[in-house]
Amino acid sequence: MQTKNIAIVGSGLVGSLLALYLRKRHYKVTVFDRRPDIRKVQFSGRSINLAMSVRGWKTLDQIHIGDAVRELAIPMYKRTMHIPDEPVYHQYYGKDGEAIYSIPRGILNRKMITLAEEAGVVFRFNEKVWDINLPEAKLYTGETEKSEWKEYQYDMIFGCDGAFSRIRHKMQRRSRFNYSQKFLDTGYKELGIPPNTDGTHRLDKNSLHIWPRGKFMLIALPNLDGSFTCTLFMPHEGENSFEQLTNDADVMSFWEKHFPDTIALMPTLLKDFKDNPTSALVTMRCYPWTYWDKVALVGDSAHAIVPFYGQGMNAGFEDISVLDELIETHGDQDWQVIFEMYQKSRKPNADAIAELSYRNFIEMSSKTADPGFLLQKKIEKRFSEKHPDKWVPLYSRVTFSHRPYAEALKTGDQQAAIMNKVMQMDNIENIWDTEETERYILELLEAEKYKLQR
Repeated sequence: MQTKNIAIVGSGLVGSLLALYLRKRHYKVTVFDRRPDIRKVQFSGRSINLAMSVRGWKTLDQIHIGDAVRELAIPMYKRTMHIPDEPVYHQYYGKDGEAIYSIPRGILNRKMITLAEEAGVVFRFNEKVWDINLPEAKLYTGETEKSEWKEYQYDMIFGCDGAFSRIRHKMQRRSRFNYSQKFLDTGYKELGIPPNTDGTHRLDKNSLHIWPRGKFMLIALPNLDGSFTCTLFMPHEGENSFEQLTNDADVMSFWEKHFPDTIALMPTLLKDFKDNPTSALVTMRCYPWTYWDKVALVGDSAHAIVPFYGQGMNAGFEDISVLDELIETHGDQDWQVIFEMYQKSRKPNADAIAELSYRNFIEMSSKTADPGFLLQKKIEKRFSEKHPDKWVPLYSRVTFSHRPYAEALKTGDQQAAIMNKVMQMDNIENIWDTEETERYILELLEAEKYKLQR
């Protein structure tokens, strides 16, 4: 049987990992990227540190590279909340040492490209794809859109070229292709906290640190070198927005008012704020994700989401895992069936994690400092510990489970409706940990179960 010749457009995390998966199946794989080799350039100050969770680890472990990546990661067992005029407090993510793992995007991407290259993948950097012939799986590259193009012929092409995918752009011109994009009013800017002089971390290194301030927030994720990658999320315009911070004096005045406890930790704040761009956040949905047995979209090119559940990379990696399982099941003979099953399986889950990610922004920036919300979380935690077969919190369903995102969204909505009723109980602040509250939750769960059975 002739080995398939496959092209991947995009050498980011999803593109490089997909290349490694396909190469393990002995396909000939070439990856195109309009950018230079990330291993030879400095990072651009646009990154939000990744939060690897079980979905991502599963995909890496399936091809035995998980341990190599774990060497680049720091476990974060909890959120550490920094509230004005209050002691710092913690919200643990899961149970029994469950953690999400902080990994700098650029460092992981460099590792993945190297691993793929060692496996025999060919990378063509600084080669811009301008067009694609979908029915014939042909790519056209060149210096500019109007320059002479070079034609490449493949058996299949995978678009892994991000939220503004060139491959998807061509697919959008086909009949009955659905597409939408929605930008948040909130943007982000990368900042940093350097290590202590001895290389240790200036904050608890096993936490995701959050300074929630309502419509804006600062977060910090740890790096192996003792530094933290910080991200300021804030509206582009209006009150407390990026448009208001136009000079050093404005930035310092804003910081002294809202994040005074971080000033001593961030000696390069003004330089970072000036040098690093303000970037946009977009949710992108489309369908179909495939064209015949020739072309498929994977990762952000099919379902870009905002980063507030830390699942963008994990969802893209899960795409690869599902695709690989379908290849294993159906063999190498009918790629149209594989592609059809792939998109039908992943589309509802991509839509679900997009919705969950948007909601988690509200939770992280506003609700994490709300006493009622914190009490609700305490009630849920106590009940789930006593009845783990009846209640798995939404965050755990998304982050520490391999169950579908769509299932997590549906169950999470049911749990939210139950907790709304619980929080309306008389004197809930004083009876939250009593048998009375526990019995009420059990009754509501039973009523919900009965309703679903009708």
